[in-house]
Amino acid sequence: MENTKRDSMLHDAIPSLINKLAVPTIVSMLITSLYNMADTYWVAQLNNDSATAAVGIVFAIMALIQAGGFFCGHGSGNFISRMLGADKIMEAKKMATTGFVLAFILGAILGVTGLIFIEPLARLLGSSETMLPYSIAYMSWILLGAPIMMASLVMNNQLRFQGNSFFSMIGITAGGILNIVLDPLFIFGFDLGIAGAAIATILSQFISFILLLWGIIKSDSLTYSFKDIHLDKYHLINIFKGGFPSLCRQGISSISTACVNLCAMPFGDAAIAAVSVVNRIMQFAFSVVIGIAQGFQPVCGYNYGAKCYKRVKEAFKYTIKAGTIFTIIISLLAFIFADNILHLFQSDASLDVVNIGSATLRFQCLTLFLTVFVTVANMMLQVVGKTKEASFLAALRQGIALIPAVIILSNLFGILGLEISQSIADIISLAFSIPLVISFFKEITDKDPVAR
Repeated sequence: MENTKRDSMLHDAIPSLINKLAVPTIVSMLITSLYNMADTYWVAQLNNDSATAAVGIVFAIMALIQAGGFFCGHGSGNFISRMLGADKIMEAKKMATTGFVLAFILGAILGVTGLIFIEPLARLLGSSETMLPYSIAYMSWILLGAPIMMASLVMNNQLRFQGNSFFSMIGITAGGILNIVLDPLFIFGFDLGIAGAAIATILSQFISFILLLWGIIKSDSLTYSFKDIHLDKYHLINIFKGGFPSLCRQGISSISTACVNLCAMPFGDAAIAAVSVVNRIMQFAFSVVIGIAQGFQPVCGYNYGAKCYKRVKEAFKYTIKAGTIFTIIISLLAFIFADNILHLFQSDASLDVVNIGSATLRFQCLTLFLTVFVTVANMMLQVVGKTKEASFLAALRQGIALIPAVIILSNLFGILGLEISQSIADIISLAFSIPLVISFFKEITDKDPVAR
């Protein structure tokens, strides 16, 4: 079975191969973002700006959990795809188990530490006094589920890196749909308020965990075994090399979310709520970009491992083209219907949230298509083992560029500066991505003239 998968990765037509891998991955990413969007939508029906803003505050913790999951999932997955491309099955199997176990351990450490220091953590992330009770109520349940959430992300990514994105999609989609159903039941039916949204999310994540485990067993994927746990220097270093860019990307997102919330605080809870809602909406749109890029990753990993450099370049170019078309369409729709989209998440009484949010959303729509090149370049450099370059790009858009932009621009231009900061960060990120891609393509062309 694995040889058949390897032959497909190395010989099938690039467009059809990437489309086949990207579509289930895009669906998985969209559903994953629905976990948070569903919470934001249903909590907004409580008609309480502080509660809605609190969900946005805890988004920083969700980003941190995702950082750990992607660190272990991409770190092990990148290694797995290269080993499978080189036909080293046992090496890939050891890494699969090690990445899964490491995620569970890191999730438990984060959960316990967060629960011990939950109040100062909520304040650090930008909770005002009015938001604090809601932030703690929501965050406590999310922290309890951290080990399951991290381990689920590892299984999701390992399935994808082995070319089994369909089974990944099944696990993630089922959990996302369940979350949408359970949210109103727990928030309103059981009268649990914002805590009900968190409980629904954790239950849904647990179901995803079970289904992803089933997917690994039922597909031709690498299975887990106690004897394959190798938390040694070799495996941990390789996880670090392959996963550190993802840790930067997601970890810095957690920091930047807290920074944006703090910069929005002088403008009131409505501004924090507006930024939080837009973050969720753009995360949904950006899921398409991530999904397309992740459909490209296993193709890149297998072919780079097999030294088929021409196919690496062909796959990169096709992914950029397809992603740019998709994001332009999404951006046009979101730009035109920005007010309507914001009204979905806030009552008519919260017009400040709608006004601030719709302006922020429209500015981000103008540059969303630029993120395709940045993201695919980041993931390509990550999967081929260019850790330093990939880590830099991963930290650039949501950190190195965004954090100074939001601090400086919000001080210079007030609420307008807050609204345009992400778009400025996107432009800066593209400027740094282009020369790194040119340099890498020159390198593989020098190794193999056929790659021209």
